[in-house]
Amino acid sequence: MKTIKLPLFFLFVFFATTVFAQKATIRGLVIDENNAPLSGVNVTHDGTGTISDFNGFYLLEIPSNQEVIVKYSHVGHKNVTLRFNLSPNEDYEFNPVMKTEIEQITEVVISGRENKRVEGVVSLDPETVRKMVGSNPGVENLLKSLPGVNGNDELSTQYAVRGGNYDENLVYVNEIEVYRPFLIRSGQQEGLSFVNSDLTSNVDFSAGGFQAKYGDKLSSVLDITYKRAVDFGASLDLSFLGASAAVEGISKDGRLTGITGIRYRDNSLFVDAKQTETNFRPRFADAQTYLTYKFTNKFELSFLGNVSINQYDYQPLTRQTNFGTLTDPVALLIFYEGQEEDRYNTYFGALKSTWVVSDNYTSKFIGSIYQTTEQEYYDILAEYRLGQVNTSIGSEDLGEVEFSEGIGGQLTHARNDLDALIVNVEHKGNISIDDNNIEYGIKFTREDIRDRVQEYEIIDSAGFSIRPPVLPGNNQPYQPYDAPITPYTNIRAINDVQINRVSGYAQWSRRTMIGTSDLWLNAGVRAHNWTVSGDAIESVTQTVFSPRAQITLKPDWNMDMLFRLSGGLYHQPPFYRELRDSTGTVRPGVKAQQSVHIVFGNDYSFKMWDRAFRLNSEIYFKDLTDVNPYTLENVRIRYRARNNAVAYAYGLDLRLAGEFVPGTESWLSFGYLKTEENIEDRGYIFRPTDQRLKFGVLFQDYVKVIPDLKMYLNLTYNTGLPGGSPSYADPYDYQIRLPDYKRADLGISYVIVNENKLRQSGWLKPFKELTIGAEIFNIFDVQNSITSTFVRDVYTKVQYSIPNFLTPRVFNLRTTMRF
Repeated sequence: MKTIKLPLFFLFVFFATTVFAQKATIRGLVIDENNAPLSGVNVTHDGTGTISDFNGFYLLEIPSNQEVIVKYSHVGHKNVTLRFNLSPNEDYEFNPVMKTEIEQITEVVISGRENKRVEGVVSLDPETVRKMVGSNPGVENLLKSLPGVNGNDELSTQYAVRGGNYDENLVYVNEIEVYRPFLIRSGQQEGLSFVNSDLTSNVDFSAGGFQAKYGDKLSSVLDITYKRAVDFGASLDLSFLGASAAVEGISKDGRLTGITGIRYRDNSLFVDAKQTETNFRPRFADAQTYLTYKFTNKFELSFLGNVSINQYDYQPLTRQTNFGTLTDPVALLIFYEGQEEDRYNTYFGALKSTWVVSDNYTSKFIGSIYQTTEQEYYDILAEYRLGQVNTSIGSEDLGEVEFSEGIGGQLTHARNDLDALIVNVEHKGNISIDDNNIEYGIKFTREDIRDRVQEYEIIDSAGFSIRPPVLPGNNQPYQPYDAPITPYTNIRAINDVQINRVSGYAQWSRRTMIGTSDLWLNAGVRAHNWTVSGDAIESVTQTVFSPRAQITLKPDWNMDMLFRLSGGLYHQPPFYRELRDSTGTVRPGVKAQQSVHIVFGNDYSFKMWDRAFRLNSEIYFKDLTDVNPYTLENVRIRYRARNNAVAYAYGLDLRLAGEFVPGTESWLSFGYLKTEENIEDRGYIFRPTDQRLKFGVLFQDYVKVIPDLKMYLNLTYNTGLPGGSPSYADPYDYQIRLPDYKRADLGISYVIVNENKLRQSGWLKPFKELTIGAEIFNIFDVQNSITSTFVRDVYTKVQYSIPNFLTPRVFNLRTTMRF
């Protein structure tokens, strides 16, 4: 028997070796024209094949020692067909680039990007993000041109969406939630956005009615995907406002990819042009890296890291602001002493693992750590004169204050420090069963915040020390008030707070048919439990549930049109800033603000002038309860932390996008919004973000006879926001509005080298792209304002609201290059 088994064994080994030796392997990454990975690409030969995974990876076994035709196909893209003849056991890497296919408008195309359209998500071109002109360029600059998105400070990256405030917007980078500093008071202190546009490959944005897989905020979701390198590349951007550089590369075996970007920003060009003369040194810098390593074709590990150092040194000298009317001009002249020194240093790191367990199940684990150390130190004495202005044309003192109606002073002091550490651990899963897709996730968050608030303000007017208006019977300086002298504002608090959160979601999606029309269904629910505790704080635990749903219908019509209805119950459990009231006291019992969203949308794609266009329209309504009222001063939000209001918001958003000029994308936006709140049942008043009308134009063009000479135009018109109020004032007494916000930014560039103009020799040979240009911010030199300074005149007993103007017209030179 042994003599029989041994030959049989060798025969089996020989047969197996022969069979396996006939195979070779093709693997790689399928990408589109924007270097974004394509999932769901069919890779086939002779009727068999595979599909690229969510990261665009695929692996296909083919016969060796013979010519094999492999076809790559994906809806909405041109097919790629190649012939391979590989040796036995050869492992060959091929990374095809699939180009967009021009489709007839009557055809139904549901690709990865079109799925975003079904979900009500706006996808923006990263190349437009990088090229579009703006005083604070980047993703947020482009968002502010969309309907329903408002931002009235060009030096700020913060934005308000459909009546919400700056704290109500979710931001993800590669599915990892990112944060911003806590103590920022004004746009000129902000520095850089977390999102580095040089590293970005996809920009998706939803202004409301978003799915349960996105987190617990009330207003919007910005979902960013960073690039995955497919080759070596480098870029550099230089201007009078700073510089940025990025480098990307991939290992020889294709398993390790990396992209790194560094940025430096200096806003002196803007601040030096404002009405306040200063010694100003704003320095903002950061470094980011995104690394991925593919252990196998089914398991991958990625790392996202960021270090940001923002320093703001400010020493004001003088300021003169002229206001009033032509017949009765008034001027505020201020002389300053003192300075401000602010530091905002943030550190962020995240690991993400992705395991394709099977064709039907993908598992992800994410862990992240965010730390911010912030200081806000200032001692500034302002001595002011309020008076009449010389209007005599030809006079040497034209525009100067010639008669003082009021004099006074103001001393502001702060020693604010904050140290916050936020740790997240999260698991996500994606299950496909026939036509059903199930997504779930669970997340634990630990927030540890140490905060010291010490700030006061002393106001003197014509010899009177102005006491806080909240004190009973205080009518200074018009009537004497015999009580101990106290600062006008005085906040002192030391807080040590810990917040533990457990949140999770589950959602179901399905694509089906109703008659001959396509129908997409989505339903899900989120749950969030959090506990607030700390030194001298009573521990409080709360839980909320947020059911959400979407339904999208594409009728079987000749026109390409979608109808979408989405909504649900949305909650925003309080973050630390929402727990701290205007006195610096932490109130652990603050409830989650909640809002019922109803959004009805329509997307219409059509041809005009033989070019593709899309009209997006949405009508929305929000009913808010347990509202946490706040005051808004520039970009600083101070909450009352009492949940003592209700509110509503409704409006209409329209956006027409397409190739107004062949080969470029531009759009027109219109938004109407009304949002009001009722505090303690006293009646409805404007919310601080009640921006009624918004018009936006983003336009790209080129000179027909010189196509390398390009123009970028960014126009914004917003009606005025409710104009703020003095400290401790009752918002019901201050319902005036700031002037309308009008701004136009223009960029002109000339392309020296690009993919169509590569140089074969000379000093331009290393460049894949080289562009030089000029930018003009605020072309028409409009005096926009975002806050007001309130000054009282003792003699006339008038309190003046003096606008704090934003940046005037500013010129900048810029060059970009890619290697």
